[in-house]
Order: sequence, then structure tokens, then C-alpha cells
Amino acid sequence: MGTMLDTLTLALILIPCLIIAIVFHEVAHGLMAKALGDPTASERGRLTFNPIKHVDPIGTLLVPGALLLAGAPAFGWAKPVPVSKYRLRNPRFGMMAVAAAGPGINFILAGIGAVVLGVGTAIFGMPSVGEENLFYTAMTMFLLINIFLGLFNLLPIPPFDGSHIVGGLLPDKLRFHWERLQRFGMVLILGVIGYSWIFGTGWLEVTVLPLVEAALLMYLSIADAIAQLFLTT
Repeated sequence: MGTMLDTLTLALILIPCLIIAIVFHEVAHGLMAKALGDPTASERGRLTFNPIKHVDPIGTLLVPGALLLAGAPAFGWAKPVPVSKYRLRNPRFGMMAVAAAGPGINFILAGIGAVVLGVGTAIFGMPSVGEENLFYTAMTMFLLINIFLGLFNLLPIPPFDGSHIVGGLLPDKLRFHWERLQRFGMVLILGVIGYSWIFGTGWLEVTVLPLVEAALLMYLSIADAIAQLFLTT
């Protein structure tokens, strides 16, 4: 019974954090595209924080749920916000900026979360070792999910944001072939996830997770500095 309650509590914390991270990520893409000349997302009603508009059955529900049950790092994706590169004033630079906006907002959200955690720690105190503290757990999870989502999407694998940034840096001839890979992006990433899951290759442990751990420590140090500032004033 205890394990079931722990899993339920974790899910109740994780799901809102994941929805906030994913929805803000997608809206940031759309807002950046609109600022650079492409109003496609706005025209199709996707510049909204209503999560229903952004839910992808596989990426938002199935994959995160399966990974959580398997004890693996939980991540997901939303229905991509539509962007028309040819409506951007500068398609090459525009696609790079639109791609970077998603991870960028996740890092900003993590920064906001660190501030909230720091203020909350100053008010409620730091939990002792082994002590249950729902606020501290929820805010740490919020930081972790946003950091992971931001860094994971910067991987140069189609259709992740990092692949669009890399594409913008390539010479024209190479960029043409690189962009053709985008249509197979979902197959590629599901293949990578499936291969890692079946064979336990642990590719995340040597690519993204060390960066996630380092970034988490940085944000936690910011939270600690804010807590100390409040306690000394």
C-alpha cells in the first residue's frame, strides 16, 4: 500500500510539472515564430496555454507513463506547434531561433522554480535527511523536468530542437540533406528509445544525465543562495 501511495504521490507531482514544462516549451516556439514573421501557430489556435491543445497521445501520455513505470527518467513531448519556415523573415536564422526558444523557456522556468524553492526554503526550512517535504520534492521535480526537457531537446537528433539549430549552421548542400531527415525524426527517436529500453545501453547516462545533474546542482545553489539572503535580512 505504501509503495502504491508513493507512486501516486509522485505521479500527482510529476504530471502537472511535465504539462507546464511541455506547454510552455511549445508556446515559446510559436511566440518566437510569430515575432520573426510566421503567424501560423497563432492562426491555428496553438498560442494557448490550454494543455488539451498541445497533448500528443504518445509523447505526452504513453511514453512518460511507460518510462515512469519502468523507473527510467520521465520525459515527453507535445504536439509540435506548426511553423512555416518560408513565412519567417529570415528562414535560416528564424528556424534556429524558433528551435532555441523551447529549451530556453525551460531553463527560464527552472530559474523561476529555483527562486520559488529558495523563498520557500527560507519560510519552511530545509527538510532533514529522510524527512518527507512535499514542497521541496515538488519544486525539485519541477527543476529536474525543465532542465531535462531543455537539455534533451538540444540533442542534435531529428526532430529535436537541436537538430534545427545544427541544420542552420550547416552549409546549404549539407543542410538540404539534413532537413530531409526531419521527416523520419519520430521513427529515429522511438527507435533510439526502444533500443535503449530493450538492451539497456544507458545512452542517456553518458549524454544528457551528467549535464542534467550539473545544471540541477547549479539551480539548487541559486535556490540556496536566495534562501540564505532571505534568512540574513
